[in-house]
Amino acid sequence: MSIELLVLGDSSIAGMVERVKLAEANGYDKVWLADERFYREVYSCLAIFAAHTSQVKLGPCVTDPFARHPALTAMAIATLDEISNQRAILGLGAGISGFGELGLVHNKPPRAIRESIDLIRRLLTGEQVDFHGEVIQFNDGHLSFKPPRVDIPVYVASNGPLGQRSAGASADAAIMEACGSVPEVTAFRAEVERGASRAGRDPRSVKLIARLNACVAKDGRAARDIVRPSVARLLGRRSLKLATAEAQGLTLPEDAIATVGPAPYAEGVKPYLKLLPLVSDRHVDAFTLAGTVDEIVEHIVALRSAGIDDIIIRPFAADGGTVEDTIVTFGRDIWPAVERSAR
Repeated sequence: MSIELLVLGDSSIAGMVERVKLAEANGYDKVWLADERFYREVYSCLAIFAAHTSQVKLGPCVTDPFARHPALTAMAIATLDEISNQRAILGLGAGISGFGELGLVHNKPPRAIRESIDLIRRLLTGEQVDFHGEVIQFNDGHLSFKPPRVDIPVYVASNGPLGQRSAGASADAAIMEACGSVPEVTAFRAEVERGASRAGRDPRSVKLIARLNACVAKDGRAARDIVRPSVARLLGRRSLKLATAEAQGLTLPEDAIATVGPAPYAEGVKPYLKLLPLVSDRHVDAFTLAGTVDEIVEHIVALRSAGIDDIIIRPFAADGGTVEDTIVTFGRDIWPAVERSAR
């Protein structure tokens, strides 16, 4: 099991680089940068990260096949792999940010992702490719340089069953956002295994990764309060197809959600703050990693026992602290305790 860092391009390049360097120095295995419009551009930032590190693996989490054609993604990820001395990893997903502004329509996302993986992998081999899928088209072309690796790992992020089955069928790993409860891990694992089995793959060959907002503090309630607005947004937007939330009593009342109305993605948590009184600690614990060091260690151990292989954290600053403090505490204190529990 490994710990991984998600960076959002909402801070300065210098600030992001310092966080990436902290992650490498504190035992993180991977650093992901969100390909989220309209923050700092993902591949140019990843190239800078590569120039300031030597060990952590680096990639977008996640890029999509609609805002950027998968052939361009193949070109970009192969270039990053060369820059980073073969440390590139590729995260793919359906995407959402910027679609309205760009006038994009995401048609059949699970099919588009599977077709993208097929095209990208063929291009990385140096093949001349003529590809005509249901969604993705590429007319008799090839990369005009030789990638250093043909087997760059591909991760698929999805919170829906069809996308999770697509990950099982074709990806090296599946990522699920807000997958912080044992029942949700069980449902996630079942869908990925179903997709792998149908494709004739060994289900155990596909890693399961939970992507969780994270905050740690001496006062566990205070840490939960920091990430509570993100949970209000998650539940208020209803964009994540959480298989077990309703059965666990973790949805919000329809009439309360209706008071928010449709809010643009770019507005962040602000439209959903009126839902905060309805977001209990049970909600926060089911969808994030927040609390004291000991509480978070216990939480991660439970997720690992349920089948999660790796954890991606998006760190939040506790009151009186910084995002950098959260990165260090997870690497220095929490993760060693998790690893000791496995011995």
